[in-house]
Amino acid sequence: MKKALFGALAAVALSATAAFAQVAGIEKPKIVIGVGGKSLLYYLPLTIAEQKGYFKEQGLDAEIIDFAGGAKSLQALIGGSVDVVAGAYEHTIHMQAKGQEIKATIDLGRYPAIVIAVRKDVKYDKPADLKGLKIGVTAPGSSTNMLAKYFLAKNGLSPDDASWIGVGGAASAVAAVRNKQVDGVSHLEPVITMLEQTGDLKIVVDTRTEAGTRALFGGENPAAVIYAKKAFIDANPNTMQAIVNAEYKALQWLKTAKPEEVAALVPENYLLGDKAVYMASFAASRPSYSQTGLIDAAAMKSALDMLVQFTPELKDAKIDLPATFDDRFAKKAAQTAK
Repeated sequence: MKKALFGALAAVALSATAAFAQVAGIEKPKIVIGVGGKSLLYYLPLTIAEQKGYFKEQGLDAEIIDFAGGAKSLQALIGGSVDVVAGAYEHTIHMQAKGQEIKATIDLGRYPAIVIAVRKDVKYDKPADLKGLKIGVTAPGSSTNMLAKYFLAKNGLSPDDASWIGVGGAASAVAAVRNKQVDGVSHLEPVITMLEQTGDLKIVVDTRTEAGTRALFGGENPAAVIYAKKAFIDANPNTMQAIVNAEYKALQWLKTAKPEEVAALVPENYLLGDKAVYMASFAASRPSYSQTGLIDAAAMKSALDMLVQFTPELKDAKIDLPATFDDRFAKKAAQTAK
């Protein structure tokens, strides 16, 4: 009995020592993560890491601040009120052109998973029909806005031919469509499936799948990533590794998770009152999540080519694409997980 008790106490002590050693190596155990629309499935790996306790496993006390859209969370990073952001990869390119060194450290989404759709009662036969419409996006300047602008530019329209209306995250976006405050949306799950199943929308562009993404971009196009200022990464490499480890573990869990497991794990307000629709939304989104946490050169170029179409200052900018993604952390996370 004494031997068994001693063994149990020794195991607890060893576990505590290991945890302490892990925490001791982290430069900033208390971190603040910004995100724009946390309940959207675009950012599901972030919520999984939080809800499954993966940040805590890594010795992190992670506070997540939810903003109205990705552009807002980027502003918070630049202003210093958050340490890192779960946001669109495209922001790393934009900021480099502005002389700000922002780097992604793990890819969460290999396809944008953004859908452009119009209300069922709005006439749409061709891209030119979007001219003059009010299109709801999470926030002006966010990834939902950028993809829609690219679609207009690709089809010979000006990015300003439509009006971009910030409708925020899931619940407010659904309300904006149903109350006819917007003619259509460029948005994410679970908004799209919810409105599609009730017959409120007709799909124009769908990047939830590989086929839809390739139809628009010709290849993969990175979506949500974890990004931070280069100065933060350089000063806190162990902290960043811990964040990436947690997100990598979340991505691996999502590969085999059942829709009902996901729905049971996320906060109830994510379900928007309809668990079945949320599960269908996850099933539609699953292909979009990154398998490796890495972004290849072709996908980086695809993102830049998109931005150049509607961002005048990028047309002559010298962008160092490899500098937008620091792959050391995702590679180490994969090795550690083996």
